[in-house]
Amino acid sequence: MKKMLHFLALGILAPVCAVGVACAAEYLSVAKDGVNLRSGPNTTSEVLYQLPAGYPLEVLGKEGQWYKVSDYEGDKGYIQASVVNKTPHVIVKAKEGNVRSGPSTKDTVVGKSVRDVIFVKVEQKGDWVKVSHPDLTGWVHKDLVWP
Repeated sequence: MKKMLHFLALGILAPVCAVGVACAAEYLSVAKDGVNLRSGPNTTSEVLYQLPAGYPLEVLGKEGQWYKVSDYEGDKGYIQASVVNKTPHVIVKAKEGNVRSGPSTKDTVVGKSVRDVIFVKVEQKGDWVKVSHPDLTGWVHKDLVWP
């Protein structure tokens, strides 16, 4: 009987786990410069930071028209749904790194990335992310950027 209960429990939990594994984190980007990240889900809550356009945020939850979010440093707060979008961006988390002409360390260095620079994420191939900035387009290793 115990074995049957064990298998029954696994049969019930397996689909839940499979769904949980399939669920990826949701990310949004700030739609314009100077958007307020607040301590609570309303316009009277303290402004924690003003964020620049493109700043990527991980969605932790939603309360009405507000998202609870976290950034690459783990700072948390609330942002209005009307001032974010789903255009994928990444932020450089490393002190500096190379931007290359292709997705390999064998490709030519076409520029440098430095901490806190925001790029549009164009595509990803394996461990390499193609990024774009007004003056530079190229590939960076995924370990240099977030998310």
